Amino acid sequence: MSGNTKAWETNIRRVTPYVPGEQPRGNSVIKLNTNENPFPPAPGVKRVLKNMDFDSLRLYPDPTIGLLVDELANFYNVESDQVFVGVGSDDVLALAFLTFFNSDKPVLFPDITYSFYPVWCDLYRIPYELKPLDQNFGIVKEDYYEENGGIIIANPNAPTSIYEELSTIEDIVANNPNSIVIIDEAYVDFAGRSAISLIDKYDNLLVVQTFSKSRSMAGMRIGYAIGSASLIKALNDIKYSFNSYTLNKTSILAGVEAVKDRYYFSKTTQEIIDIRKESEERFSQLGFSFPKSGANFLFVTHEKIPAKKLYELLRQNNIYVRYFNMARIDNHLRITIGTRDQMKSLFDLLEKCINNI
Repeated sequence: MSGNTKAWETNIRRVTPYVPGEQPRGNSVIKLNTNENPFPPAPGVKRVLKNMDFDSLRLYPDPTIGLLVDELANFYNVESDQVFVGVGSDDVLALAFLTFFNSDKPVLFPDITYSFYPVWCDLYRIPYELKPLDQNFGIVKEDYYEENGGIIIANPNAPTSIYEELSTIEDIVANNPNSIVIIDEAYVDFAGRSAISLIDKYDNLLVVQTFSKSRSMAGMRIGYAIGSASLIKALNDIKYSFNSYTLNKTSILAGVEAVKDRYYFSKTTQEIIDIRKESEERFSQLGFSFPKSGANFLFVTHEKIPAKKLYELLRQNNIYVRYFNMARIDNHLRITIGTRDQMKSLFDLLEKCINNI
C-alpha cells in the first residue's frame, strides 16, 4: 500500500460519473443544450403551487404517491398497480437497474445512447455489452436475440433523436421472454406510439417516461414507470428498502395538475413538433444534415464546418448546444428545439458564422 494512501480509501466505491449538460445562468443566455421544454407548465401547476397549504409541508408526503399514481393510471388507461412514480426518470431507471438487472449475464444496450446506462451498470456492478447502431444510427434488432441479463433501449434515442417503430420494439420484447426489457421513452410524446400499449401483452416489459420534456417540469423531478403489476411491486419493494418518501408534496400536487390538463399538454407538444419541422427546413438550407427526429431536439452535422468549432462559436455568443466528444458522433451537435424567437437567434448566428468561415 502506498504511503500516501489511507486504508479506508481503498474501500471507497469509485465510478466514472455521468456528466450533465451545462447549466449557464443569466438572462442573455439561450439554452438549447439539455432538452428542456421552452414553454411553461400547465396553468393548473401554477395555481396549485400558489394555493398550497404551507403548514402541510411539516408532514411527510404520501409514500405511495397515490394521487399522482391514480391520475397517471387514468391518463394511460391502466390499473394503479401498474404505475410506479419516482424522482425523475433517472431515479426510476436507477431503481429499475438495481431491481431487475441482477444476473451474471450482460445487460444489452446500444453503443450510442443515454450515457447514464453504463454509469449505473458500473455503480451496481452489472455486466453489460454494447450493441453497435447501424451506419444510420438505427437499432439492429437481431443483436438483441442472444442470451442476456436484461435490455434497456431509449426510444426515441438520445442523442441521435431516432424513433424506432413499435413493431421493432415489440420484436425485441417478444424475442426475450426470459429477460426484463426496459424502454426509456423520455421523448416519445414528440414521436409515435408508446410501448405502453404492449404492457398487457408482455409481462417482462417496463416503460419509463418523464415530466421533464413534454410536460415542462424538469425542475420538479417527476418520472414514472408503467408495466405489469408484478414488475411494479418489485420496484416498490426496492424503493421501500431504500427511501420510502421519494417525491415531495409540491411535486405530487403539481404533477396531478399537469396530467389533468390534456388540452395544454397536446397543444404545447404539437407546438414543439411544428417548430422542429420549421427548424429542419432552416438547418437544411444552411447545409446541415440530420436523422428524422422523434424528439424535442435535432442531431445535426454540417457539410463543411466541424461540430466542435460551431459549438465553440455558439457558446462564445451565449447560445448553448450539446457537443459530445465521442467516437462516431464527434461531428454532431444536439440542439434542443426552443421557442421561435430562440431558434431565430440561433439561425441568425449560424448563418453569420457559416458565411464568415
